[in-house]
Amino acid sequence: MNTKEITSVLRHEYEIKEPSIIPLEGYDSINFKIIASGHMYVLKVYENQSQNVHSINVENEVLSLLNEQGIKSSKPVPTLTGSLFCWTDKWIYRLLTYLDGNFLAESHHTKELYISFGTMLAKLDKCLATYEHPQIKAKVTQWDLKHFQKNWKYLEEITIARHRSLVHYYCVQYKEHVMPLQYELRQSCIHNDANDWNILVNNDHISGIIDFGDMCHSWLINELVIGLTYILMNKEHPLQVASTVIKAYHKILPLEEREIDIIYYLIAARLCTSVLNSAHTKKQKPDSAYITISEKAAWKLLHKWITINPLLAINVFRDACGFEKNKTKPLQTQLERRKNNLSDALSLSYTKPIQMYGAAFQYMYDTDGNTFLDAYNNIIQVGHCHPDVVRAGQRAMGKLNTNTRYIYDELLSYTDKLLNKFPPELNKVFLVNSGSAASDLAIRLAKTHTKKHKTLVLEHGYHGNTQNAIEISHYKYHHKGGNGRQENVLQTMLPKLFNAKLGNDKKAAAYYIADAIQIINENKGQIAAFIAEPIVGCGGQVPLPQNYLMEVYKGIRQQGGVCISDEVQVGFGRMGKYFWGFQMYDVIPDIVVLGKPIGNGHPMAAVVTTTEIAQSFDNGMEFFSSFGGNPVSCAIGEAVLHVLDNEELPENAHKVGQYLKNGLKKLKVEFPELADIRGEGLFLGVELLDHKNLPNTVLAKNIKNELREKHILISTDGPYDNVLKIKPPMYFTMENANLLLSELRIILENQKKIDTFKVYN
Repeated sequence: MNTKEITSVLRHEYEIKEPSIIPLEGYDSINFKIIASGHMYVLKVYENQSQNVHSINVENEVLSLLNEQGIKSSKPVPTLTGSLFCWTDKWIYRLLTYLDGNFLAESHHTKELYISFGTMLAKLDKCLATYEHPQIKAKVTQWDLKHFQKNWKYLEEITIARHRSLVHYYCVQYKEHVMPLQYELRQSCIHNDANDWNILVNNDHISGIIDFGDMCHSWLINELVIGLTYILMNKEHPLQVASTVIKAYHKILPLEEREIDIIYYLIAARLCTSVLNSAHTKKQKPDSAYITISEKAAWKLLHKWITINPLLAINVFRDACGFEKNKTKPLQTQLERRKNNLSDALSLSYTKPIQMYGAAFQYMYDTDGNTFLDAYNNIIQVGHCHPDVVRAGQRAMGKLNTNTRYIYDELLSYTDKLLNKFPPELNKVFLVNSGSAASDLAIRLAKTHTKKHKTLVLEHGYHGNTQNAIEISHYKYHHKGGNGRQENVLQTMLPKLFNAKLGNDKKAAAYYIADAIQIINENKGQIAAFIAEPIVGCGGQVPLPQNYLMEVYKGIRQQGGVCISDEVQVGFGRMGKYFWGFQMYDVIPDIVVLGKPIGNGHPMAAVVTTTEIAQSFDNGMEFFSSFGGNPVSCAIGEAVLHVLDNEELPENAHKVGQYLKNGLKKLKVEFPELADIRGEGLFLGVELLDHKNLPNTVLAKNIKNELREKHILISTDGPYDNVLKIKPPMYFTMENANLLLSELRIILENQKKIDTFKVYN
């Protein structure tokens, strides 16, 4: 395509002489702005194919219809022979009038403009509803949200793994929320590309719409959705803007409730369509700006969209149209049902309990439309509803669910990958359904192998809810409702360095080691196992002294026992630099207990041990877990490992955890009540003391509940419940950390004002 050829066509077919020819970006056509004799036009050049001839004829019919109805759009300029296009062997040429006006993308956005936009889209759709053409009905394009799935093949072309997972999440949500309605939604001819570079503006009103190349026969609601998607970009309060546009549209062309209820998911789908095609196009045309023009804004809105509770969006959109909001069961009713159905032994978090509706990555959604930043739930290691994990479970559940008495690849593939994460000595795995069952099995393995009956445990340790697990959990047996320590359980002090009053850290560590060694020596030859968490969670996120495990493990092994690392809380990369907690102390245990994050919320757990111990356990009494190691659980477990590696979440835990820890330490300078900041990666504890150096349980409770009111979730723990527990999904970002630090500062400042705690002198 060259200027000389274009000049010739314009002269001979349109009698336009000495034109200025300015290239414009295009997708399905090559476009030029033509200026001649004080007039402006758009010249669109297509490959000479019969399909393009049919499409041009349809577009020209639609443009004629719209202009007749007062909807301003470009008009085809006839050739000297009266044809609405001309052609050569290779090209088709089509000249259109050039519409005056500013692009919506470059205009100042006001409420009046939003109303005009919604009104124009509705009038456009009312007009197009009268138009039918087999060419339009037969058209299938990946830009039609009805065919959103055509874009999914580009997922792997998104180079940033976490971005890819965000898009994948909305693919799953589309399948869940939109596809079941696909045959119930109204369909019509729609423009299908009301983006802000196709809409013209004059004086706060829409003055025209251009580029009908993406027209198709689709769900009617998609017209509004596409317009909304682009006008919401770079808006601080997108739901408010959307509400205004939707209300104006609905006034002209009433929406149905089922259409309103999927707008949230369809907007996400359009954003995903944009970024998916951008990712693909960047590989095909690295220098093209046309397709990638909205990419940055699309990603920005997509990341903001995930922070919006879908229920809130649906109800805002319903309210805009005068429909009743979706009702959820009142909290009090649910609390009464819970009390009727469940034991009061099950506790609730927070003074004001939360009724949850959904979740995504590091966000949780309640039934009141609030979005909570989750800095609490370490079970959800790779993020709530991570699409890779969800899809792995769905696929496996639809294929096979059985038990380990059969051979199936899911079991072997998963155990291969899991054992690859361990030192070569730890090469046998038992799969069960909970960390409690894993702890129970670990003790059985130890006792069977050593033929000894005593277990050494740490003060304030917790290892599960089975009878055997409770008996080795000081956190349970020593507290209210507990039966006290059993004779076969030995208890050593929690080796907590902070506030130990035992001299410096080196002296304190030696003291704790000596206490454990003394107990070992007093029970020499009787101890089957020593079990400990690398960071003691229920004890208040307490790390162990650096050489503690090395010395205690040595003492246990010398008298014939084995060493168990309970990795239920800290394993699978949560500690950032260390995939397993025991690695932080340069030791290798004999048995490792896994749970909580292993299935990202799916009930599964594991015990990993040595060949020697596994052989001892093979004593004629078969070990069988009905559900442990089933193919669904194995598929989910393998997906978790894949996400951890693929998205480099342990690295994120290290980076964000260190940033958050440093931020907390800076707050400590200003607020000494934050007496100790400890932990590793995204497993942090903040111990609160008052001005008398006593546990400040009241302040910890206040902070936890105040953060809850600010829609941030953390918890408290420790013997005096005075330690803030921060252990979020590993999707937690620097921005999330900044928000937590900012809100914590505000709470501490307010607490100081009301004298909830006294200021240090």
